[in-house]
Amino acid sequence: MATGTEPPRPLTGVHGPSRAAIPARHLRTDRWWLAPAGTAAGLLAFIAYSTWRAFANAHYYAAPYVSPFYSPCLAENCEEMRAGPNLDLFGSWWGLSPALLILVFPLGFRLTCYYYRKAYYRSFWVSPPACAVAEPHAAYTGESRLPLVLQNAHRYFFYTALPVAAILTYDTVLTFRNDRYEWGHMGLGTLLFVVNIVLIWGYTASCHSCRHIMGGRLKHFSRHPVRYRLWGWVSRLNGRHMQLAWASLISVAACDLYVYLLATGAFTDPRIF
Repeated sequence: MATGTEPPRPLTGVHGPSRAAIPARHLRTDRWWLAPAGTAAGLLAFIAYSTWRAFANAHYYAAPYVSPFYSPCLAENCEEMRAGPNLDLFGSWWGLSPALLILVFPLGFRLTCYYYRKAYYRSFWVSPPACAVAEPHAAYTGESRLPLVLQNAHRYFFYTALPVAAILTYDTVLTFRNDRYEWGHMGLGTLLFVVNIVLIWGYTASCHSCRHIMGGRLKHFSRHPVRYRLWGWVSRLNGRHMQLAWASLISVAACDLYVYLLATGAFTDPRIF
């Protein structure tokens, strides 16, 4: 029973006895909160849009375009796509949207991504909200406990992201057909899909796990000149990982929205040739 005479709890974190006794929460005078607030708004917008489209189970194919949210289509209830990614691995027992079968892999890849961890740790968990701004949590355990220990699965999600990116590349090649499946044509959607797949591969190749695979464990670069060259290329991409993460997130949503508008008859695909 509390008596009011208990000793005060020892201060921890930035308020620990070894830290400077500064009463102010932080000394920043700029609008430091704009970055985490903008990040939260952007991520929430994508979460809301992708959730709606993933459960919609409709308007995801308008020949020759298939939404990247539904590719590859792994259930029997998929729309028939001529020469498209209909793999039908789950048969007829799967009655929900087929997008739920495939989105778990790119979602897991991005959710455990080093950049996205920083983004949503700061914007949603304020851990910490910004540089030189203390977080409100009294203790810090890092990623050593559940559920954050599962972040270590990022390298395995990287391996699943590779075949997904390869299939999206195949889908992009198929966009060089017209709505009658004749080759040698190009529409506005083709340009969108080409930009998207370049950004998808850029984001995937700039991943920290990819950089580690290329040369992270090498002790003597001189003995592995090819891997050293690859490591150098990936390292330069890695410096743009944040920009590629956002650009590819926007482009994949833009491709899905474009297919949705075509499938609902909002407009017809403008042909370039």
